[in-house]
Amino acid sequence: MKVAIFGQYYLVSTEPIIKDIFVFFNNNNVEMAIESDFLNMLYEKKIIEKEYKTFSSHDVLDSSFDMLISIGGDGTMLRAVTLVRNSGIPILGINAGRLGFLATVQKENIAAFMQIVIDKKYKISKRTLLSITCSPENTAIEGLNFALNEISVSRKDTTSMITIDTYLNDEFLNSYWADGLIIATPTGTTGYSLSCGGPILTPDVKSFVITPIAPHNLNARPLVVPDTTEIRLKVSGREEQYLVSLDSRITSVKNDSILSIKKTNFEINMVEIPEETFFKTLRTKLLWGEDRRN
Repeated sequence: MKVAIFGQYYLVSTEPIIKDIFVFFNNNNVEMAIESDFLNMLYEKKIIEKEYKTFSSHDVLDSSFDMLISIGGDGTMLRAVTLVRNSGIPILGINAGRLGFLATVQKENIAAFMQIVIDKKYKISKRTLLSITCSPENTAIEGLNFALNEISVSRKDTTSMITIDTYLNDEFLNSYWADGLIIATPTGTTGYSLSCGGPILTPDVKSFVITPIAPHNLNARPLVVPDTTEIRLKVSGREEQYLVSLDSRITSVKNDSILSIKKTNFEINMVEIPEETFFKTLRTKLLWGEDRRN
């Protein structure tokens, strides 16, 4: 078995997680390639000493890899997606952060979870992504133009709201007067969209959610649309530019640019461990906090 490992170091409490993973894979003769910046950090903190193969870009991750292990929080998982891209390599998230809707595997019993990986007793959850194009072209967007959670537009350098003219398949929907607008995938509905009042969708739902951010009109509600919909946005405001974010990546875009958002032609394969399913995460971390069955 061959795995790629990518991670972020948060606290000293992360060290046992990293050590357990490396020890387990070494004991089971799993070939590892470590993201170069992450490996350098591990060397600096003297968490590991052994030499490993490295990678630094998505070009190196090919079909020879069985999986990418992401060690960190959900933000680390989102960065891992930019490494995997359209390669089809499954991603497993080990949660060394806090909430963890994407990085679902908890630090307890790492060896048991890794054994499931070795035995290939996991499931694959396919996740839809969003892509974006900008007219006139914006090089910061075109270079890495997809998002797993959401694409959002928001005001920049001003306290004034922006106006977002929104079209669905070339039919006018609404002019949102708000702090911004979020286009979320099912995966992203437990993130930014949820905090702005959007609904939760299960990962297999074939829809997107359009959620306004602090709209001036209180009757501007989140809207669920089919994921076959092409969404076109034109933003205007008092400032010359506004912000566009693709997950955790942010860039500035000039007013009156046309943004076209639609489903990508590839999906991300998320590894789902039987004991750490989406519904368990939803139940324990967000909705009820415990199993209420008698």
